[in-house]
Amino acid sequence: MFRNYLVTAYKVYTRRKLFTAINLLCITLTLMVLLVVTALLQNAFFPSGVEGKSDRLLQVTTMASVGNNGGTNRTSPLGYKVIEKYLKPLKSVQLVAAVTGPKTVSVYQDDRVTELLLRRADAQYWQILDFKVLLGRVPSADDVARGRFVAVLNQSTARKLFPDGKAVGKALNVGGQQFAIIGVVQDELQLNAYSDIWAPVTTDPSTEYRNQMWGEFTALLLARNSADLPRIQAEVAQVATQVQFDDPKEWDQAFLWADSKLDFFARGLMNNERVPESGAGTMLLIIAVMMLLFMVLPALNLVNLNTGRIMERSSEIGVRKAFGARSSQLVTQFVVENMLLSLLGGLLGLIGAKGVLLWLEGSGLVPYLKVDINFAVFLCGLVLTLVFGLLSGVIPAWKMSRLDPVLALKGAA
Repeated sequence: MFRNYLVTAYKVYTRRKLFTAINLLCITLTLMVLLVVTALLQNAFFPSGVEGKSDRLLQVTTMASVGNNGGTNRTSPLGYKVIEKYLKPLKSVQLVAAVTGPKTVSVYQDDRVTELLLRRADAQYWQILDFKVLLGRVPSADDVARGRFVAVLNQSTARKLFPDGKAVGKALNVGGQQFAIIGVVQDELQLNAYSDIWAPVTTDPSTEYRNQMWGEFTALLLARNSADLPRIQAEVAQVATQVQFDDPKEWDQAFLWADSKLDFFARGLMNNERVPESGAGTMLLIIAVMMLLFMVLPALNLVNLNTGRIMERSSEIGVRKAFGARSSQLVTQFVVENMLLSLLGGLLGLIGAKGVLLWLEGSGLVPYLKVDINFAVFLCGLVLTLVFGLLSGVIPAWKMSRLDPVLALKGAA
């Protein structure tokens, strides 16, 4: 039976080639856009590569505080004092790292000035993230403890500043400070790894950062295994209740949340800095609804096209119903035909999405972008294809299967 469906589908789609091409183009473009978006979201929410330990990695990015009068609120990146005093002593965590956000600095080299992004980090940062070291080495615990003025560049920055490829061992003036370059790492876009230059946190021009409750730091918490994550999150929430402010008369309560990458994005978008629930489920539901709505318009267009195509086959439908074909059999045939076309469109959309991602990586529109279509994205693409095929095929198939055989044979459909 299924073989007959395949043969019939092939003959139907080759009979009206232009009509089939329009259908196929609509399906391909719709699924290509959805797959590109899915790949980008998957890369952001569930990263691999440099953040390959993401299944056991949490981050504390901000501290939300409430004033004693109840009307003053503050949400800001962490100060180093909070990480050092409250987060590094956590017992459930294997490693805790402190790293600043990327900050624009001026790099002076001969007679030119280059604006680049600089992060300052401790030694644990290099143990938690899996940077691919291309040349030299990364800062050690001794470098950080002694405050050595050493720096690491990413690959693109090293090529830009030192076209001869000999960056390691050279000196670099960064914001008026002289650094010795000790290593070159692969370009990375991930949230906690994105930068052009890295230096030890102890090279900060002022030691005042050590006493700040609010600042420009993020804490990265690495669990021993993924099963420890809930316990760490609970411990961080508990520690927040013990935070003592420098001015307890002004600030009364602190909120700290250890979030996965997905929770981090959700908490920021849903503005849930003061509640334990990040809103990740709601955010994913919104994304799913938006993707479904994006498919609805082309699906409705295809419903009309498919209805017109099926109406041309009213005589065939009448003959088959006259010989005892059930409505369910006709619906199955029309849905199978549409699903086959959708699967072909999904395959072309997958190839197109890969091409778009390669173009994005090479265009420089998103610096250091590296996105691949892995099995999870492929599986999502397959589900989207099946949903799209059902959305655009079931309604016309059901409608035409209900035709009266006599009217269908007369072509009065």
